[in-house]
Amino acid sequence: MKLFRSLIFLSSLALALPGLRATTVIPPTFDQLVEEADTIFEGTVTGMRSEWTGEGADRHIVTYVTFRIEDAIKGALGGEYTIRMFGGTVDGHTIEVTDAPRFKVDDRDILFVTHNGTQFIPLVGIMHGRFHVQPDENGANEKIAKDNGASVADLAKLGRDEHAAVTGTALSKAEFKAAIRQKIAEKATK
Repeated sequence: MKLFRSLIFLSSLALALPGLRATTVIPPTFDQLVEEADTIFEGTVTGMRSEWTGEGADRHIVTYVTFRIEDAIKGALGGEYTIRMFGGTVDGHTIEVTDAPRFKVDDRDILFVTHNGTQFIPLVGIMHGRFHVQPDENGANEKIAKDNGASVADLAKLGRDEHAAVTGTALSKAEFKAAIRQKIAEKATK
């Protein structure tokens, strides 16, 4: 009987382990990105700092990513804004969150921030709340790309058909920001 219970326990553990390591993030729609964000801004990463925080079993690494604000689209922001994210590297020790955005100095992004300082990754939909600002093929205009680098073409398809959302002509930064502002204005009139 003891062997039988041990086999059941080990079988249950083996089945549970893959689920413990997997992270599933349902991509938000464009409407959800705009509505759920406390703050939306365009900014450039100017600095990053990781440190240990907490004590005992709650000890972990957090990383502070500081942005120079180029355009505050939603929320009251000054010239600089810092997000606090779970994970990072300190003294050779690394803690990572699967699918979390990886920032570096000089990255230019439009971020949809929610619950900064209290959520482990303070972006709506984790990696889905980050959009890169990149030069287009000609270098003349700037386009918008998802965290994975795929150019965004259709905002109505975000969160509904991710393949279709990145198929077609890439949205310019100006078009993307105008759509955000339009969505905010629509919400304000309701």
